[in-house]
Amino acid sequence: MKSVNFEFLRARRAVMADLAGFAERYAHEDPASSLIKQRSFVEHAVGAIYENYRLRPPYSDNLNDLLNETAFRQAVPEVVQNKLHAVRRAGNHAAHPRRPITSQLSLECLAQLFDIARWFFVQVDGGKLEATPKYMPPPPEPASAAKTKDALEKLRLAEAKYESVLKRLDEETKKRLEAERAATEATRTAEENASELTKLREEGQKVASALEFNEATTRRRLIDQALLAAGWNVGIHGKSTEQVKQELKLTGLPTPSGDGSADYVLYGDDGKPLAVIEAKKTAKDARRGGEQARQYADALEKATGVRPVIFFTNGIDVFLWDDAQGYPYRKVYGFYSKDSLEYLVHQRIGKKALAHVEPNLAIAGRMYQLEAVKRVCERFESNFRKALVVQATGTGKTRVAISLCDVLMRAGWVKRILFLCDRKELRRQADRVFKEFMPGEPRVIVDASTANDRDKRIYLATYPAMMKAYEDFDVGFFDLIIADESHRSIYKKFRSLFQYFDALEVGLTATPVKFIERNTYELFACENGDPTSAFDFQQAIESRPPYLVPFRVMQVSTKFSRDGFRYSQMTAEQRSELEDQDPQAQAVDYDSDDLDKYFFNKDTTRAIWRSLMEGGIREATGQHVGKTIVFARNHLHAVHLAEVFSELYPQYGSAFCRVIDNQEAKADQLIDDFKNPDDELTIAISVDMLDTGIDVPEVVNLVFAKPVKSYVKFWQMIGRGTRLCKDLFGPGKDKTEFLIFDHWKNFWFFDEKYKEAQPAPQKSLLQHLFEARVELLSVAIDKMDEAAIGIAEQQVLGDIRAVRDTNAIDARDKWKELTQLADGDRVHHFAAATKADLLSIVAPLQHLRSIRGDEDAYRFDLLMTRLQIELLKGGRSGPKVQDLKGRVEEAVELLGKNLQPVKAKADSIKRVRDKGFWSTVEIQQLEGLRSELRSVMKYQQLPTTTRVAPQVFDVTDDGHIAEAYIPKLEGLDLVEYRTRVEKVLKEHFSNHAILQRIRAGKGVQESELEELAKLVLEMDDKANVKHLAGHDPETRRSLLTVFRGLVGLDTEAVAEAFSAFVHKHPRLSSQQLRFLQVLQNYIAQNGGIELERLYEPPFTNLHAESVDGIFTNPGDVDELLAILSVFEPKRATPSDHPPAIQAS
Repeated sequence: MKSVNFEFLRARRAVMADLAGFAERYAHEDPASSLIKQRSFVEHAVGAIYENYRLRPPYSDNLNDLLNETAFRQAVPEVVQNKLHAVRRAGNHAAHPRRPITSQLSLECLAQLFDIARWFFVQVDGGKLEATPKYMPPPPEPASAAKTKDALEKLRLAEAKYESVLKRLDEETKKRLEAERAATEATRTAEENASELTKLREEGQKVASALEFNEATTRRRLIDQALLAAGWNVGIHGKSTEQVKQELKLTGLPTPSGDGSADYVLYGDDGKPLAVIEAKKTAKDARRGGEQARQYADALEKATGVRPVIFFTNGIDVFLWDDAQGYPYRKVYGFYSKDSLEYLVHQRIGKKALAHVEPNLAIAGRMYQLEAVKRVCERFESNFRKALVVQATGTGKTRVAISLCDVLMRAGWVKRILFLCDRKELRRQADRVFKEFMPGEPRVIVDASTANDRDKRIYLATYPAMMKAYEDFDVGFFDLIIADESHRSIYKKFRSLFQYFDALEVGLTATPVKFIERNTYELFACENGDPTSAFDFQQAIESRPPYLVPFRVMQVSTKFSRDGFRYSQMTAEQRSELEDQDPQAQAVDYDSDDLDKYFFNKDTTRAIWRSLMEGGIREATGQHVGKTIVFARNHLHAVHLAEVFSELYPQYGSAFCRVIDNQEAKADQLIDDFKNPDDELTIAISVDMLDTGIDVPEVVNLVFAKPVKSYVKFWQMIGRGTRLCKDLFGPGKDKTEFLIFDHWKNFWFFDEKYKEAQPAPQKSLLQHLFEARVELLSVAIDKMDEAAIGIAEQQVLGDIRAVRDTNAIDARDKWKELTQLADGDRVHHFAAATKADLLSIVAPLQHLRSIRGDEDAYRFDLLMTRLQIELLKGGRSGPKVQDLKGRVEEAVELLGKNLQPVKAKADSIKRVRDKGFWSTVEIQQLEGLRSELRSVMKYQQLPTTTRVAPQVFDVTDDGHIAEAYIPKLEGLDLVEYRTRVEKVLKEHFSNHAILQRIRAGKGVQESELEELAKLVLEMDDKANVKHLAGHDPETRRSLLTVFRGLVGLDTEAVAEAFSAFVHKHPRLSSQQLRFLQVLQNYIAQNGGIELERLYEPPFTNLHAESVDGIFTNPGDVDELLAILSVFEPKRATPSDHPPAIQAS
């Protein structure tokens, strides 16, 4: 296949010339095939470089691995490597397209391929520079569509005939590479190899310089490719198109001549400028172009009447400046598409002030929900672009999010929304709520089948699904991102999503404020401990009326769950039972923590079920327990629980109690059944699937049949029972509490042992390896061991370049620093500052590299590197060397010796076993051993240390204890006390004269209140009224205030009065809504309010002038005071007489 530009290769590289010819012919009509052919060209070129340079190839023939092999990177100039990678990535994209493949991309890559070919021709094949032609973009076929199709068919036939030739050549190339690998290992020392590679690199760099592979061309191509990726029609070699003008002449600039040229100007369909791009040198800070770009924007605005969005870039870093909307410039990770830019420009005239757009009260009408919406809106209006909302599970986070979406859409602030959550079930729930409250907005669930859908307004996705597809969208596609369950894993695993998209962002979490990690606050631009809005569990249950229900805890245990399952500690009867079941009974010795993990005991499991079925809250008829979630350790444990339940309670059939986990094919249907109040499914045994995010208000029992160590997850699990449920037990009989059976002392653990601490960041395997290599270099320099210095230098440089070349967002953020640190001279001199930079900048980024399938190889690298360090430090006889040597020998002995890849390493394995080898071993020999054996470490056959399945016993478990436990977490002890006191007053003192006098506002003596409190305590020894008064002298309440708060007012009437005020004034600010919530709760908890109390704390904490400072409209103040007068307590009169005290 004759080519237009690559015939100079044909004499020695006919296959490469043919591949280039195919790539040229396909470039216009079938750009994807063109890119695939270009990638094949690169594969052949790289193979030839390995053969010509006598480089030892890696054991994987994957192109990326070949390009990233240390020896290759040492031998080939970086500018050539960058071009090879660019064509490789484009070819991969063409083979697995995520965006439409355009002819501009194939033509752009052809120009890069031509540069590679010229360098290869001169440097590898020894050709003359003068023999390489000037590049000519291949012209499109001028024929009709029919002729074009016919030509493509003929071309494919020619290609098909060529494929067999290529396949044979590929096989020959692999054989030559294998031979080269063996020859290199046999003939070259490490020092000779390093010297030769350095020489080759220097020669290659001279050729690259002679070919004028200059920085400006590279930078422009980086920008062109970024624009192409965003869907812009970019001209080749600086040519302008209707969409993208390059080097556009402008007038009216503040220069001596008044003239200048903008690097790029992007245009809309109406011919108006949408954006201007200023390009700076890669070595310079892109922000230096900001002012110049602003001047270009001024000139374009004067000429066209439209102010373009401003971009400035150095080809690596890109900054966007939307100064027309008052935003400061911000870093982005690509360019907006035309559609996204058009909407951004449209926003300027279409946006309304958010304070003037009233939230839809039908979506989220509670005061704390309205306050959350208002606080986020006020933050966005202050030009912040991120917010964090903290709300207890069950208080309507999703409704708040949808109300916010509704406000921002109606205000013209957002067009497309991305709603992210961590599980499919949460995505389904969000979809249902969006459908209910925003039915007119087109929605789509993002998955493999819908990833190319671009005409919807609301996109719902799980984090993992979006991670696979996010780069298919341009960075400006979404205007708002809602991130549900925003906690630690979001920051660690999915941070790239939030960096990539340039959108308003709102994080939602139910994690208590003080347990939200610092990096989550950082991700949403909030000060540590200070979210945009917060409404926690305690506030929800202390509100009057409450928004969530409180819970009671039963702490349950048996002898085996407390003391372990040990033959030596069993009674004679228990030993006899065990001996009948296990011939090795005397060896049975399990800790209590091993229960339901390494063994099951049926009788212990029966105790779990009996405690629930006999003591759990029952459904309306009292026939059986109400909806219950049982949290199991794992799938096997869940199955065991279900089997024991069926044996113990066969009368309930097979549908009453079911396992719901990810091994259940119909898990989604089972969840729907469990949510249905009328469905027979009553007890759900969950393995993670129901632990978080599931909304089933009818749940009245939770069973913790497993230990929990994460405070965040613990609260999420508790949240499965907190939701209100009206008329659950019949008309007027609402759900008022739920019951938790704690079989693992989880509440005690979090009360007594758990310490609040920010967890130390976990280091990846590659971070440990890189840090070890930096230490090896440091020790080698200290010991002046030149061979070790050379080895460590090349490994460190290779790791730096490998992480930079991932093109991951975090690596792009540090591209400049990584490029500087990848300079061989800088690493060779190894100043203290360089070492610090390597450890603080490069090491934490190593996790960006993919090592899937090669984990064992890198673990062996780490082991050998540590051995090299200790060999340098302490010599061959050092104790640490002996220890590490033993671990190397153990790793080798674990290899499957009967496997062919391991047999091929027989010589190296013999060296490890040879004592003589270790008695004279040097750093270079260890390095050779590492290189040779790392690839077969995946064939280790590790000894089995655990049984294939947990043992199942059935030994009588006595010592069953079930007792009420009052938690100390987050004020929950007061919640428990209040619940108990309210229950006693309702059941025993509801018509008592003292309470009647309190309701009537008549005087009561303190001694009488003391006596009443004592009577309450006699009825329930944990219902201590005095605990509710508090201990802090500044906040302590009188017993009269406590009793009045318990029985004094109809809280529903208070709530209705305040709701009516809020609904009448829908434009209240977040501060005004906060004041009203404090006021409403004070009245409900204290049985009323004297008006003079308005000018004392807590009301003056919100504003020094209290109500007068917060409500500036006198009419609003008067209206509010009129409401308060209804709830002002009646004054006691001197004629009031104390009553007698007696329980009913």
